[in-house]
Amino acid sequence: MFLQFGEALEVAAAAKFSAAIAIGIGGIAPALAIGMGVRGAMDAIGRNPEAENAIRTTMIIGLGLAEAIAIYCLVVALIISFT
Repeated sequence: MFLQFGEALEVAAAAKFSAAIAIGIGGIAPALAIGMGVRGAMDAIGRNPEAENAIRTTMIIGLGLAEAIAIYCLVVALIISFT
């Protein structure tokens, strides 16, 4: 019913490892998405400079949504780490 000392250390180590994996994978994916989004926006502005305002607005909304995913992963990693 209760964890012994060795088992408690294993659970703590597993929690730290899973938190590191969560923030690692959760940070890489939004970074790639942000990079591809900005590249696509710059290509679109280069092809059609008159649409710069609409493209910029859409890009900023998309970047904010991608960054929110990274923040969610950080929250999950903190929850795993402290429970």
